[in-house]
Amino acid sequence: MEKYPSINVLGTALESCSALPLTGFFRDGHCNSCAEDQGSHTVCVIMTAEFLAYSKYVGNDLSTAHPQFQFPGLKPGDHWCLCAGRFLQAHDEGCAPLVNLAATHQAALDIVPLEILELYGHQPRS
Repeated sequence: MEKYPSINVLGTALESCSALPLTGFFRDGHCNSCAEDQGSHTVCVIMTAEFLAYSKYVGNDLSTAHPQFQFPGLKPGDHWCLCAGRFLQAHDEGCAPLVNLAATHQAALDIVPLEILELYGHQPRS
């Protein structure tokens, strides 16, 4: 699998999303993507209790640990590479989590307009 260039939605180098818990399609801590990433795990979000409850309600329980897959279960405040389509769905339902724009891969823009990401995002500190 060949990774797309590691560029974020701001047009700069993609920053790390989370090493603990370890996230990303490649489990490298970054929201990198490739042609094989059918879910587009490209939006670096900061989990909220509201979003975790919503995700569980729509059939993707992110809060329950699954040790057999080295998945610790997420809690509010955790950073995670979320599927762009699920982020857009949560936005449409009014419960999208915050976004780390500097750690969100530019491939997310194929699904989520930048203007929507910016509603939930924050700029990296300089």
